[in-house]
Amino acid sequence: MSERFIMIDEGFTCLVCGREVAPLRYTARDHCPHCLCSLHVDVFPGDRASDCKGVLRPVGTEKGKKGIRIVYECDRCHASKKNISAADDDSDAIIKLSANPLKG
Repeated sequence: MSERFIMIDEGFTCLVCGREVAPLRYTARDHCPHCLCSLHVDVFPGDRASDCKGVLRPVGTEKGKKGIRIVYECDRCHASKKNISAADDDSDAIIKLSANPLKG
């Protein structure tokens, strides 16, 4: 893991779908496993230093060394971010998202 990674694994209520999300327990929880959305709260993982606070909406996936990465675009500032998918992510949502070709 990066030296800049700060481990924050906590539960939350998803601001997009409203569902309760439990801590992941094996790494930091960084997105909702139901709707796959996240929040643009970090500059580096776990630092909570971003001023944006926009919703990161999943726009596609890519294969990474540690598994599938979800690719996001921020609703507010349009930044692109990536998060590693979690073991409890909705597999149907991941498959559906994987069918979307990413625009370069």
